[in-house]
Amino acid sequence: MKKHDRLDALGSAATVTLCALWALSHVAVKIANAGISPAFQSGLRSLGALLLLCLWSWLRRIPLLGSDGTLGVGLAAGAMFGAEFALIFWALVYTDVARGVIILYTTPFFVALGAHCFVPGERLHRQQVVGLLAAFAGVVIAFADGLTLPTWRALIGDGMMLAAAALWAATTVLVKASKLSRIAPEKTLAYQLAVSGVVLTPFALLLGERGIFDPTALVLVSLAFQIVVVAFASYLVWFALIRIYPASTLSAFTFLTPLFSLVFGAVLLGERVSAALIAALALVAFGIWLVNRPRTTASASTARPRGSGDPGPQANAQAALDSRFAAPTSPVQGECPARRL
Repeated sequence: MKKHDRLDALGSAATVTLCALWALSHVAVKIANAGISPAFQSGLRSLGALLLLCLWSWLRRIPLLGSDGTLGVGLAAGAMFGAEFALIFWALVYTDVARGVIILYTTPFFVALGAHCFVPGERLHRQQVVGLLAAFAGVVIAFADGLTLPTWRALIGDGMMLAAAALWAATTVLVKASKLSRIAPEKTLAYQLAVSGVVLTPFALLLGERGIFDPTALVLVSLAFQIVVVAFASYLVWFALIRIYPASTLSAFTFLTPLFSLVFGAVLLGERVSAALIAALALVAFGIWLVNRPRTTASASTARPRGSGDPGPQANAQAALDSRFAAPTSPVQGECPARRL
């Protein structure tokens, strides 16, 4: 499969669609929380999506259990995936949602730094840094109204959210830099869902969560949306995109997710939309454009010093004589003489 050094139109459209779906999932989680406890809900979502993934892979004859040397790194990625969601759910018990969202979306900075260090061909440059800072500033502007001075309790939650952001980034970089980038995205996702589902579901009950306590129709529809659309379909597309496009560029697009959450909150839940949100969207869009914009570099073969012109007929004649009477190039030092014929 052909690799790309930046997102094309198809990749951009797919990533924006994923961000919108993930934003909708935030609304779905809020609705489902009324009848299913948070961490237990996350575990159920992973287990349900794993069943769908197994059926999908069976129908398409994609092996999920073959030995290909990815078991260790796959389990590590799954453990980080599960720990990330556990930290997110518990962090929101301690800290405010607005500050939690801002801290969580420091993820693209971790991804850019990790890709710079561990993924060949994804060096971080000044234009990307400026774009990431602009997009992050947009997220801060959007959630600034909800910020308050942190208490010690809030700082505990902030630390959990920062750890979750680092784990999200580490999972992305691990998938991109390891053998997981060379196997079917179905198997990569299977590792994530299997480990998180098997660990989170009993872990939530051990920590005293109630599990399913009010399974209304709306709660079950919200859970089904998370299973089918988010954890199965969108994550499968995400891991496929990671194989093709730069991890740092893909991660920069995720700045759109919290802003989409505000938009969907206004449309579906009647929440307020401020002028700051419009400014934030513009700033995030500008930052993403900078991150994905190709760098313009002057070609060394065509560049000339200022003031230089045509070397003139005398210089051209001298160059021709030099090349005519030059000694043949040694096969050890340069071009093979046979290729000059």
